[in-house]
Order: sequence, then C-alpha cells, then structure tokens
Amino acid sequence: MADRIRILVVDDHHVVRQGLVALLNIMPEIQVIGQAADGAEAIRLYRELQPDVTLMDLQLPGLSGVEAIRRVRQDDPSARFIVLTTFDGDEDIYRALEAGARAYLLKGMTVEELTSTIRIVHAGKTRISPGIAEKLAERMGGQTLTAREHDVLERIAAGRSNKEIASDLQISEATVKTHINSLLGKLGVGDRTHAATLAIQRGIIHLK
Repeated sequence: MADRIRILVVDDHHVVRQGLVALLNIMPEIQVIGQAADGAEAIRLYRELQPDVTLMDLQLPGLSGVEAIRRVRQDDPSARFIVLTTFDGDEDIYRALEAGARAYLLKGMTVEELTSTIRIVHAGKTRISPGIAEKLAERMGGQTLTAREHDVLERIAAGRSNKEIASDLQISEATVKTHINSLLGKLGVGDRTHAATLAIQRGIIHLK
C-alpha cells in the first residue's frame, strides 16, 4: 500500500468533489488523503499532507486555483498539479500552465483519461491534449492586454459606459477610449460587444 499515489482533491462544489473522491478511492493504486473547498484550504492541506498529486479546480471562492498553484509551488517547486475544470478558454489554460500545472483536463474527461493523467504527472511528466495544445498555441500567437486594458474590458463586459468606466478607474473618458481602441485591435474585433463576448469565451475575463 505504500506505493499508492496520494491525492489531494480541490473543488468548491461538494457533489463534484465527493464524486471524484469516491471514484478515485475505488482505484487500488490511488489514495485520496484530503479534500479542500477553496484555495486557502488547499494551500494549508498541501503543506500539512504533502500529496503526490493535487487535482485543482480553477474557479474557487476567495483565492483562485491558479493563485493557489502559484503559492504552493513557491514553497515546493516539485509540487505536481492537474487542473480539472469546465473552463477551456486559451487564457485559462495559459495561466494554469504558467503557474506550474502539469496537466489540464476538462471535467467531461473519461475515467481512463483521468487515471492515466494522474500516473503520467506522478511520474514527473506533463500531459497536454492536442485540443488544449491548439488553444495554447492560439494564445501564444496573440497580443497580451495590459492590466489597465483588462480593467476596462471587465467593465465593458459588465455593461458600464465610457463615462462610468472613467469614473471607476479615475481616468479621463479620452483615456478610456484609447484603451478600448487598443484592446479591440489586440483582440481583433470591431466593437465592444464582440470584445466582451470573445474575452469571456477565451477566459480572459470571467463574469462574477
């Protein structure tokens, strides 16, 4: 039993988390040693339990999955994470892999895909499916938004007017328009609505 792969499961949805735990615990080579419902708890349990592999959701209350991965790996660069999420936007994928995730799986994966990925990551390797690699290549070929452009884009998606965005960010309306023109060019779209739709699809922003 000593050679079983010790797993920490992190997901804020109780039913999903319990389903994963139940599924993994029937596999003879895997042992779930802990489960967390948010990023802060994930960091605490990782430090306490030192799992071999952590399954990490991205959208967590408080501290995001990406930030939790980043903080754990600052303390332990050898930490092995598999992102397990419903989000397949290229920006989500990029952020997770940049933080140090070894694999990125969508929650519609098969049991065989999950278990084989756990074994691969436990062996110190990385697993990126062709579909995920394609989205990542698209992301790498594009231009990155500045922090301010990201702020403006979030407010566009929330339905804020230029005047309201200017007030929110304490900048002039002319500066808001400059940022909008720049982000439209980077995203390759012609209007605010298309920019907001594309940004949500790609995972550049998430609606609260």
